[in-house]
Amino acid sequence: MSVIKIIIADDHLMVREGLKQLLELQGDIEVIGQADDGIQCLDMINKLKPDVVLLDINMPNMNGIQTLQVLRQNQNKIKVLILTIHNEIEYLLKAVEIGVDGYVLKDSDSSVLKKAIMAVYEGETYIEPSLTPLMKDRLEKINKQNDDEILTRREVEVLKLLAEGLFNKEIAYKLSISEKTVKNHVSNIFKKIGVFDRTQAAVYAIKNNFVDLF
Repeated sequence: MSVIKIIIADDHLMVREGLKQLLELQGDIEVIGQADDGIQCLDMINKLKPDVVLLDINMPNMNGIQTLQVLRQNQNKIKVLILTIHNEIEYLLKAVEIGVDGYVLKDSDSSVLKKAIMAVYEGETYIEPSLTPLMKDRLEKINKQNDDEILTRREVEVLKLLAEGLFNKEIAYKLSISEKTVKNHVSNIFKKIGVFDRTQAAVYAIKNNFVDLF
């Protein structure tokens, strides 16, 4: 696998340097830039074109949530992994709503962080395991739509597999249909439930109890 190029955005120099040393130990990750606020981070993203951005929430001038929002409003598809001390579910839900790819707490093991980086780099979504039960409980309290009238049976099957992190080719194999058919189903699902990417579709599936997080 090619080296994953990363930008770290955090307003604490010691945190950035510590993360850099930790992540570059095995040679499969390279930290190509460090930013101490969201504005500098956005500028670096445009110039350096990293694969993944590690984004802290608490930063001066422009915080991590605001930075993520600017990226998604500009249709920037870069992989964003929020690394934060905040375990409040509101921050996570807001980040997921905007379109974050991953969310990890700073007190997690380094193995969790590396797993999260690899997951988002490969197009998957990674949420801190300790937060997923809280997220599910909160989302279950949100008023549900009548999904049976929205999605066909086949679309529900595709949505479940999509939410589990499967790619179109894998979904096609599982359901014994063509990859083109899967792409059509995914496009129809996005339109029907009002989402724009796989992460948002996965959140919708969780919210409406199509998948089990445990």
